[in-house]
Amino acid sequence: MKDLNFALIGVAGFVAPRHLRAIKETENRLIAAVDPNDSVGVMDSYFPNAAFFVEIERFDRHLEKFRQNGQTLHFVSICSPNYLHDAHIRFGLRQGADVICEKPLVLNPWNAEALQRNEAETGRRVYTILQLRLHPVIQALKAKVEHQPISKKYEVDLSYITARGSWYYASWKGEMPKSGGIATNIGIHFFDMLIWIFGAVQKSEVHLHSHDRAAGFLELEHARVRWFLSIDESTLPESIREKGGRTFRSIRIDGQELEFSEGFTDLHTASYRRILAGEGFGLTEAAPSIALVHSIREAEVLGLKGEYHPFAALPQGKHPFK
Repeated sequence: MKDLNFALIGVAGFVAPRHLRAIKETENRLIAAVDPNDSVGVMDSYFPNAAFFVEIERFDRHLEKFRQNGQTLHFVSICSPNYLHDAHIRFGLRQGADVICEKPLVLNPWNAEALQRNEAETGRRVYTILQLRLHPVIQALKAKVEHQPISKKYEVDLSYITARGSWYYASWKGEMPKSGGIATNIGIHFFDMLIWIFGAVQKSEVHLHSHDRAAGFLELEHARVRWFLSIDESTLPESIREKGGRTFRSIRIDGQELEFSEGFTDLHTASYRRILAGEGFGLTEAAPSIALVHSIREAEVLGLKGEYHPFAALPQGKHPFK
């Protein structure tokens, strides 16, 4: 489908350019965007004529006039802070549009359940971006796992470190109630991928959970997973730091590294294409990882006991503002 009308909430956000590009590359149009931050020059590269607002009330009025003029708003894309997703999704549904929302779709399982009722009431759909499911290497791994004996259990180590500066703690991302914390903010797409490939969660332990890192153990239907997530630069492997790198991404399966460092460039556009073809990922697909990260957030922290990830033993840093 093409020549559809989109509106976007959170156009000044980090991930918004990927959505702007996806709307453009699927041959659709952005008619309006909103963000309290007016540093949105990126719009000139995609939709310079789209209306822009810093107040959602004026944005709402613009969309109402658009509909009153006999035009259809087909989609609302949401790139706002995590804690606002729920409200902004409901806003989009009330506009009579389908919604495409960045992950995490919502922070709590009960929010997802309420949105299912909103879908039924409005007749519209809520979609989310689970782009790792579209990565060719990840898809090949899922196919391989599906062809193994049902009794097979893989040993998996997941390590994801993406260094963030002090700004992180001054933003909403550094506030647990707003971002959901490390496991939610940077980990949810990996957790979704693991559940999608290896099956439902049977057991979850949390060994470490602080402002800048989290680690734990998952027993899935077909895998035993040690996981580590961090935004602390000091946890990066020395080889990465020597090169000036700030990101380390590793998945080891039965001792073998899964190489998937390439192929991320167009995954948002691929996600949009699937949604427009009626094959997008919705609330049902998103629910298991939402439930998992919520349970991690609420779990007792066990410390370095049992099957903890080796990176969990690295020295912990201090909160920059404490």
